[in-house]
Amino acid sequence: MLSKLKSWASQHPRLAAWILLAIGMVIVLIIAARDVGLLWNQWLFLILATIGLAGLCVWIIGWESNEEEPETPAQPQQTEAAKKADAQ
Repeated sequence: MLSKLKSWASQHPRLAAWILLAIGMVIVLIIAARDVGLLWNQWLFLILATIGLAGLCVWIIGWESNEEEPETPAQPQQTEAAKKADAQ
């Protein structure tokens, strides 16, 4: 079962990250707000908002991996001293 879970997570890395981050964030939310006295519908909204926030965080972090690698120039630029040495 653990190998199936690992293979699923490697096939869907962003979804797996979203789920794990959401679980962690909801646990922290519950621990931090347990003594506040929220109603059930307030808890529901906060948990749903936290899950959405976790998804947004994973999506924003994923922007960086979508950027293409910068192209390297074909020939490095020579300094002025190197150009003078080549000219002589």
